[in-house]
Amino acid sequence: MVDFAPVAGQLKMLLNGTTDNQLSAPTPCTEYTVGDLLDHLMALTYEFRTAAEKTPGAGTKGPPEASAGNLPADWREQLPARLDALVEAWADPVAWTGETRAGGVTMPAEMMGVIALDEVAVHSWDLARATGQPFECDQGSTEALFALLSQSTDEDGKNGLFGPVAAVPADAPLFDRVLGLTGRDPAWKP
Repeated sequence: MVDFAPVAGQLKMLLNGTTDNQLSAPTPCTEYTVGDLLDHLMALTYEFRTAAEKTPGAGTKGPPEASAGNLPADWREQLPARLDALVEAWADPVAWTGETRAGGVTMPAEMMGVIALDEVAVHSWDLARATGQPFECDQGSTEALFALLSQSTDEDGKNGLFGPVAAVPADAPLFDRVLGLTGRDPAWKP
């Protein structure tokens, strides 16, 4: 079990520091602008909450294509509320047991929980970089993410759970190594 509260708290601070004129800015996640990324976060916080709650019928299909055009006008209120619900759902020890489903994929709940944490943590870093804000992932989350991602690379270490791995020195800070395992360059700047 991993506590989502530190990462969710960081993301809520980042949301407060994100301005409307930044919604079209690029992010380290090359397919997303800031607005697209926020829409993706809206969808994934809902999807992974229902996975934690093991809501019948939820998680049967993939999320819609992320687009700033889908972002509701009140995203500044909705997204923090969804983050709170996500934290609460994964705080229940039952969420981490058995199997669950999200985005059309069924897997052990323990793995799904860490993938959900990865999505929130890494996309928080994406948002921080894109908007020029600081982000620091807590040690417990970083260790859980590294454990999952480092075990999910192919034999030659070139491809990970989310695609090609970016080269990061072995002596780099652990969260930088997490970013590399997700294909991100820790030195990315807009």
